[in-house]
Amino acid sequence: MTSRLLMSYGARPGRAAAPVREPAHVAGSTRATAILDHDDPLVRALASRVLGEATPREALRSAHRIIARDVRPVYSVEDRRRVSRTLWLGRGSCSQRMAALEAVARAVRVRTRVRGLLVDGTFWYPRFPRLKPLVPEQVLLAWPEFRLSGAWVPIGELFGTPATPTTTASATTGFANQGGETLFEAVARTGVRWDTCGAARGTACDLSARIVADLGHFDDRDALFARHGQTLCWTARTLAEPVLGRWSAGATTSAATAVPGSSDGTAD
Repeated sequence: MTSRLLMSYGARPGRAAAPVREPAHVAGSTRATAILDHDDPLVRALASRVLGEATPREALRSAHRIIARDVRPVYSVEDRRRVSRTLWLGRGSCSQRMAALEAVARAVRVRTRVRGLLVDGTFWYPRFPRLKPLVPEQVLLAWPEFRLSGAWVPIGELFGTPATPTTTASATTGFANQGGETLFEAVARTGVRWDTCGAARGTACDLSARIVADLGHFDDRDALFARHGQTLCWTARTLAEPVLGRWSAGATTSAATAVPGSSDGTAD
């Protein structure tokens, strides 16, 4: 069985859900928020490094590569951490690093929004084989989308589509949520989608079987977390963050004190 006691009230199964906001009704924005603080000098400096790219998509791809290289992946559980803090620390979860990419996008005037997804906690079992009882039953995932060339592009399709991955080899390997690669890095290698993609269900590009509930779209991740809370309750986050916040993703999961449950898509 998996743990419900560690989960915040907003993320617990069975709680009355708010009406799902249809994508067409969520415009996103380029404004700074408490999490996406792109008015901070650190975020502005990162944005300035990609402004010379030929297109907004190329700017975001470059920013993704910089973040993947310079921000070390860890299992942090503080999804509402400011992007400037993540950049200053030089480490972050997938959720925090995706937020960094969103902040850069907004800084270069690309609108962003997020889709809220509840993902089956068993998706994280390969990363925590000895700690399965502590994995939350459901994990809240903020999946970013970017307004490019008049269309909304999910982060999983920023480098390619599930049907047309970045490389031919990636089509067969997909993403297994284990080992050193996190979901943040994987989107640059293979198309990642949380819906069926036209191919056979369960193929490398399709993670739809992992979705417990679609919470709809939100103008920013701040609004998503304000409505549904973070995956872990305050007490669990306070106890877990000193350990998981420095624990590199892909490391051997043997620390008895570790409590997984970031809403980052890889619990990194």
